[in-house]
Amino acid sequence: MRSKKRFSLSNCLIMIFMLVFALYVIYPLVLMAITSLKSNMEIIKSPMALPTKIVLSGFKKIFSDANFFVYLKNSVLVTGAALLLSISFSITLSYVLARYKGKWVNRLYFFFLVGMIIPIRLGVLFLNDMLNTLGLLDSLWGLILIYTAMSIPFSMFILTGFIKMLPREMDEAAFIDGCSTMQFIVSVIIPLLKSAIATVAIYNFMPIWNDVYFPLVFIFNNAKKTFMLHITMFFGQYQTDWNLVFSALTFATMVSLIFYVFGSRNLVKGLTAGALKG
Repeated sequence: MRSKKRFSLSNCLIMIFMLVFALYVIYPLVLMAITSLKSNMEIIKSPMALPTKIVLSGFKKIFSDANFFVYLKNSVLVTGAALLLSISFSITLSYVLARYKGKWVNRLYFFFLVGMIIPIRLGVLFLNDMLNTLGLLDSLWGLILIYTAMSIPFSMFILTGFIKMLPREMDEAAFIDGCSTMQFIVSVIIPLLKSAIATVAIYNFMPIWNDVYFPLVFIFNNAKKTFMLHITMFFGQYQTDWNLVFSALTFATMVSLIFYVFGSRNLVKGLTAGALKG
């Protein structure tokens, strides 16, 4: 009885902690959405209160902007291409690190792991020279390569751990049947890594989609701006349209939430469910 009481009490404490933490995370998002429905005067006078009158002028200005879909397309292209390249490279890299043994494997693993420790922004001068040499300065592909390199260390770290959990008997059975390494990765490994890939994609999506630093440094042409970089133009030196700013931030956050909803479907699925069935 005592153990059951302790167990139930610990569960209640955990649930209370998770509830408080959830409110702590959700509250700024709700406040941002509410603020986007206020007028500038009401935002200044009562920033924490509910809107007395719903104002949608900020959203109308965003969607009526002639360059809105250009900036949105640039952000979607950069984020999607960077995620696709980083996940594709990380899956192959992680399979090699998980299945092969040797000193060079451990050294390669720690080499990529260092990328999680050292911030990529420390090398901004080197990146500027490299992109200039490659002719990718003021190019979306330059941003894509930077974000790809930035996402690989964490992706490799997560995917390597998942692949190590897969039994090696699957590899042997596939190779005996005449399956090549690449065919095995595409046909067997990737379907079993759906939960890990979803985790990696969601984790890397946020810093890429919300990043302003690298587009601000490496993008000069207005037609190549990302959506988040475009939002920074709403801040004036003497006056700021806060309704417009919060409306744009709310829209950008909604895109992130939609991506999370679609990606989270595979987060709770079993890693090897049915892999060895039959």
